Amino acid sequence: MPSFLDFEKPIAELQARIDELRDTGAEGAIDISAEIAKLQAKSDKQLKDTFAKLTPWQKTQVARHPERPHFRHYVAGLFDEFVPLAGDRAFGDDQAILGGFATFRGQRVMVLGHEKGDDTASRLKHNFGMGKPEGYRKAIRLMALADRFGLPVVTLVDTSGAFPGIQAEERGQAEAIARSTEACLALGVPLVASVVGEGGSGGAIALASGNRVLMFEHAVYSVISPEGCASILWRTADRAPDAAEAMKVTAQDLKTLGVIDAIVPEPLGGAHRDPAAAIRALGDAIERTLGELAPMSPDALRADRRDKFLRMGRLS
Repeated sequence: MPSFLDFEKPIAELQARIDELRDTGAEGAIDISAEIAKLQAKSDKQLKDTFAKLTPWQKTQVARHPERPHFRHYVAGLFDEFVPLAGDRAFGDDQAILGGFATFRGQRVMVLGHEKGDDTASRLKHNFGMGKPEGYRKAIRLMALADRFGLPVVTLVDTSGAFPGIQAEERGQAEAIARSTEACLALGVPLVASVVGEGGSGGAIALASGNRVLMFEHAVYSVISPEGCASILWRTADRAPDAAEAMKVTAQDLKTLGVIDAIVPEPLGGAHRDPAAAIRALGDAIERTLGELAPMSPDALRADRRDKFLRMGRLS
């Protein structure tokens, strides 16, 4: 059973009652299947109604759910013959940004993405998905390899932002992010980016400056976290829900604004409730998008990216 978020408390209470009844029914004393079915239908309806009207802040909570699929799950579910490539050939190997050669539904690609980890040990190992300069320089190296061999690039974005520590600043964090963004824009092969959880600040755009940007239904994408924005504007993170509303962080808002190109539907209740279905849905969207971009020449792909980003923010 998935862990429930704060706004899902009524659903959690219903589910707990259903589990109690199932345990009672397992003893075989009385038949309570009808009561269980009735409560399950009520729980399903409440879940559907709740997720049909999520606020931006609630979507942010769903996007951060610890049980959402991460990079390694997408690699296992969508890519064959994955060959991880390590290091930036300058400082070290960042575990927050992973990538390598892979086969995606019969086509050779380069896949890159943020890995947050899914327990305490792995989250520490992967630095909670917050890339350091060597991670973005590794991404640049891998994109250059993809360009050299004519392989499409697929990126999976899921980070609260680039690592803000002193060590990262000393090693040129801003320069590394800028160079990675430039590398995305200069590619002569298709680049399809997918925001699968959080798309935070420059740490996200450094892997998401693609020909097409896909985004999960309950993912978020913004220049700063709602808490960070609230702390700057109102001097308190308690106003994060207001900040999330004002910043237009949801897939639905960003599609309207032209920042992303397509919204990938999630299973009812979020990707964490049915990871396999979410992974398949994303794979289908990536496959369609790569097919649309395949006929384009290197110059056309670069021009397409240029036009895409220059159109953002313009009034029609």
